[in-house]
Amino acid sequence: MIRSPAVAGRFYPGDPESLRRQIEEYLEPIGGKKLRAKGVVSPHAGYVYSGPVAGAVLSAVEITDTVVILGPNHTGLGAPYAIMAKGEWKTPLGNVEIDSGLAAGIVENGPMVTEDPSAHAHEHSLEVQVPFLQVLKPGVKIVPIVVGGRTVSEFHWLGGAIARAIQACGKDVLVLASSDMTHYEPHEEAREKDSAAIDAILKLDGDMLMRKVRGLGISMCGYAPTIAMLTAAKDLGAREAKLIRYMTSGETSGDYSAVVGYAGIAVY
Repeated sequence: MIRSPAVAGRFYPGDPESLRRQIEEYLEPIGGKKLRAKGVVSPHAGYVYSGPVAGAVLSAVEITDTVVILGPNHTGLGAPYAIMAKGEWKTPLGNVEIDSGLAAGIVENGPMVTEDPSAHAHEHSLEVQVPFLQVLKPGVKIVPIVVGGRTVSEFHWLGGAIARAIQACGKDVLVLASSDMTHYEPHEEAREKDSAAIDAILKLDGDMLMRKVRGLGISMCGYAPTIAMLTAAKDLGAREAKLIRYMTSGETSGDYSAVVGYAGIAVY
């Protein structure tokens, strides 16, 4: 099965030359060695808004041969934990193969993970990460999982299943949590709320992140993928995290009255 792009020409350019050129503008030169991260948080809005943050964080880490991408379910379609376990994803830059071996291992270790392409057909949160990975790591493979569950225990369970499958396959794999931060609040209020969420992520504390999201009403769409990523990263040996870049859409649009926040975080 080949998944066709759902948001090419809207969230990012549909023309391959324009797309590559735009991504390269967002990538940042890194002095010294890149971080050998186990996980990252990367945003998923239109590139004109979130591209600088995605480019910064993905430039800062080593992109492994396979990347597990976890994204929230914006469409409501499909199973709560929906994986595409085989096939390819098409982008303007070419096709990206799904790592079917690792995908099968995740399903084996996590029986609640269901093969369900319908959850992926129109979901943008995973798709927008793929062209960045293609530019940074030609030939990269992916394992895409849409996360639509509700409880923090399930998110930890998912992260543990991913970690066990990665350990069993015997290779380094980056786990990418796709998430924007606060949605459509004034700039300073968004920054304050996002600071609380980012603090929990930097402490590698998924339970704290869940409490902050609920207690402060933080409209972070990818908190579930982020909690799962943190669990997987810690199980794989991560002990630190670093905020690579934070900004809001207001810094691009000039409208600070109702912004969306974007954070790029490496967990290593």
